[in-house]
Parts: sequence; C-alpha cells; structure tokens
Amino acid sequence: MTAPLTPPHQPSPHDNPWALPHTGTPGEKDGPGLAAELRQSVLVLVLVALAGALLGLLWLWLAPRVPLVSDARAVFLKDTEGEEAIGADGVFALLALGFGAVSAGVVFLLRRAGGVPLVVALALGGLLGSMLGWGLGTWLGPTHDVAAHAVSVGQGVTFDAPLDLNAKGALLAWPVAAMVVHLGLTALFGPRDPEPVWDAPYLPPPAPHQSGS
Repeated sequence: MTAPLTPPHQPSPHDNPWALPHTGTPGEKDGPGLAAELRQSVLVLVLVALAGALLGLLWLWLAPRVPLVSDARAVFLKDTEGEEAIGADGVFALLALGFGAVSAGVVFLLRRAGGVPLVVALALGGLLGSMLGWGLGTWLGPTHDVAAHAVSVGQGVTFDAPLDLNAKGALLAWPVAAMVVHLGLTALFGPRDPEPVWDAPYLPPPAPHQSGS
C-alpha cells in the first residue's frame, strides 16, 4: 500500500512566467489627478501672462529712443543712420528670453512632475505675456500722434518717436525660451519612472518520493 501523495503546490494566479510588470492597482495614479493638473496649468497660464506687465515696464525703461525732428512741413528722423528702432526690438527680445527662462525655472521648481498641460500653459502664458508687455510698453511710451506732437514741441525741436515693436517675431521669444528651458530641466532633473517589477516565474516542486508498504 502506498502512502498518500502530498497534493502538489497549486500555483497562484500570480505564479505565471509570462506575467506583466507590476503597475499598481487599476485606479492608482501617480501625482495629482487630471482636474488638479488642469487647475495648476490655468494658474500658471494666468500668472505667467500677468508677468508681461513687468516686461512692458522694463522694455519702456531700457529700450533706446528714436529721435525725430520737424521742419514745420514734415517729420524726419534726426539720425537717419541710427539703429535705435532695431535696438528697441533687440531689447524686447532679450527681455522676453530672460522672462521665459525665469518663468520656466520657477514653474519647474514648484511643480517638478509637470505634464503636457503645464508646458502648454507655460508657452501660452508666455505668448500672452509678450503681447501684454508689447501693448503696455507702446501705450505708456511716447504718443503715436506724431503730427500733433511735432506741432506741440515746435519746429526744429527733437522729440521721441512712438515705442513700437517692428519685428513681431520677438513675441515668440518668451514661449520658445520657456518650453526649451522647462524641457531641458525636466530631462536633467525631473523625476524618473520607476523600474518595472517582474513577478518571479513559477517553478513546480519536485515530485514526491513514493515508498512501498
């Protein structure tokens, strides 16, 4: 008579050599939910766009002035070979690049695990901020009614031309710089995805030794 055999080990549902990596429970998510991420993105967009007011004030302060003069019949550039107009565009572009880098750095420090909505909000906020800075700088600068201004100052008196942005491509400096800097910081210092955990393959136990009676 033979001894009863010990029932072999029954593999659990997880003892599968072809098991996929462990990815957590079905409802588990990393970081905030989509609604929270969208709220953060909207907040970033608004704050970055409002920072354009500071850009406009700095541009108004630092941009070179274009001198004009009137001879009672027409208004002319006082210095026909001057590069003040180009300088105003260059100052705006440099300031916008700086604002883009700073805004991207601040957003990355406050929200390292930013997703696509955050980057889009950063870029769109930078574009709106550039437009706000451009509009505020031109509005607070010298009047655009050049003829009336020439009459008011008198013949032969030098006055400043309206502050304007001739190279409209400078409006893209802020959003482009923000995206490049943020993506670079994320690639260098952003959180890394955890390594997948593989379930160990099931190895059946050795056959039990059978002995006679």
